[in-house]
Amino acid sequence: MRKKDLKHPGTERRDFLKASALLAGGALLSGMPFAGVYAGASDVIKVALIGCGDRGTGAAFQALTAKANVRLVAMADAFQDRLDKSYLALSTKFGKDKVNVPEGQRYVGFDAFRKAIAKADVVILATPPGFRPMQFEEAVNQGKHVFMEKPVATDAPGVRRVLAAAEEAKRKKLNVVVGLQRRYQNNYRETIRRIQDGAIGDIVGGQVYWNSGGVWVRPREAGQTEMEYQMRNWYYFNWLCGDHIVEQHIHNIDVANWIKGSYPVSAYGAGGRFLRTGKDYGEIYDSHSVQFTYADGCSVMSQCRHYEGCANRVDESFQGTKGSVYLSANNTGTLRDGKGNVIFDHNGKMDPNPYQTEHDELFDAISHREYKFEDADRAARSTMTAILGRLASYSGAVVKWDEALNSQVSLFPDQLAWDAVPKVVPDASGNYPVAIPGQTKVV
Repeated sequence: MRKKDLKHPGTERRDFLKASALLAGGALLSGMPFAGVYAGASDVIKVALIGCGDRGTGAAFQALTAKANVRLVAMADAFQDRLDKSYLALSTKFGKDKVNVPEGQRYVGFDAFRKAIAKADVVILATPPGFRPMQFEEAVNQGKHVFMEKPVATDAPGVRRVLAAAEEAKRKKLNVVVGLQRRYQNNYRETIRRIQDGAIGDIVGGQVYWNSGGVWVRPREAGQTEMEYQMRNWYYFNWLCGDHIVEQHIHNIDVANWIKGSYPVSAYGAGGRFLRTGKDYGEIYDSHSVQFTYADGCSVMSQCRHYEGCANRVDESFQGTKGSVYLSANNTGTLRDGKGNVIFDHNGKMDPNPYQTEHDELFDAISHREYKFEDADRAARSTMTAILGRLASYSGAVVKWDEALNSQVSLFPDQLAWDAVPKVVPDASGNYPVAIPGQTKVV
């Protein structure tokens, strides 16, 4: 998208859909010279893993499983124990031919990522999302292709930083794939292609959900500094996670933007902490309900919650002028006409794993020296959409896209060190401040 679209999320739908169809399908961006990344005459693609937790280790596994000649050569993490665990798992599974990471190329610390990036052709970014903007920027500055997990930021300054780096990545012809894996899942690709071809007319409404029992909690341990505790329990602090509407529900929100062919102009919502209220849950809400309004007046209702013992739901539904669609990650994609008759039903029980497909397609493009993927821009805008929802839920106000994107509120600490103090700290009782609708200022 052009830079002017920062202030105009309701971009011409036809242009958006055309670009989305090309990129989501991995179409070659023809006429663009490929950014060379190989050292010497070898066809080995050297990979650095930044962030060695479960998701990072899983992403490295998928990269090493791709058909291309991929080798892990560097690793970085803030914590030695996470790096060691990841290295042991990967080296045991793949052996030294695929995992060739000498001790001198296993880097630990806040600045370790810069050293690891320098050793590789392709970088996997899988740290907590708050670190993504500076790490993506560094990878692009060093001229590396990138796979990065979602979301790509946790606040508006971070989104703007990613958008700027995305433009530089395009200029350098660097492939960038983002882990919004529904974009690489056949039932979504096939069903949404038919929607873009007009199968159910213009989209006039929608509902997206990520309702589940919640995720892990890591209790405070004796001797931890506040910085270490927050980084170990990162899901519950907004500078690291963004709240679960950003870290998790972004998948469904991104589908809404994909189907609408644009981004919301405003959001209005509610939320709070009703069940997950203890000290271990940091500052985030356990539920959000947000109405996103697009430039054409269409409203998409968004709901996410972390409630144990309740009905779970993770899917997307949309209504058009000529019919409706239902989608879910379990390979469902069903289109109905205005009378409820099924006009398309994706039957993909044996579909490829989209987590693997992301890496297969990325490394295939790199191995063939093709420039195909520029996911960062749209992923940044979907991240901003989720942040917009959080701001609306926290404040209780109608929050507009422009004011949210241009916000100068930065959640990131002023200093990164184990003895540095994050911007949000507990009170004398160990409780963290929580947003109060009607009182909390968010932009």
